[in-house]
Amino acid sequence: QVQLVESGGGSVQPGGSLRLSCAAPASIFSLNAVGWYRQAPGEQRELVAHINRDGSTDYADSVKGRFTISKDKRERTGYLQMNSLKPEDTAVYYCHADKAKYDPFDAVRNVDYWGKGTLVTVSS
Repeated sequence: QVQLVESGGGSVQPGGSLRLSCAAPASIFSLNAVGWYRQAPGEQRELVAHINRDGSTDYADSVKGRFTISKDKRERTGYLQMNSLKPEDTAVYYCHADKAKYDPFDAVRNVDYWGKGTLVTVSS
């Protein structure tokens, strides 16, 4: 089973910044469309940001202007830069890929791959 590899979570004070990373495992050539979700205790998982194949992006209203989603040129790693963090941003953050390629000659395929999640805690 394919699992994405997240890193970069941790604890930060309000107003601080963190950068999350989401790496493709060796079995995946590229992650062509990636999203970041989060789930706070007692809440449903929600979409925070998404980057499409063409690089266009979408954000939840609650993070617009503070978070930036991106991916590297090889499309093997996705990122979520989080600035001006607030206590309400505290959650487990999950990386999700919905489009990927298995080798350089492969077509872009619809996939449904998740990471295990990384905890972000914003507290003074």
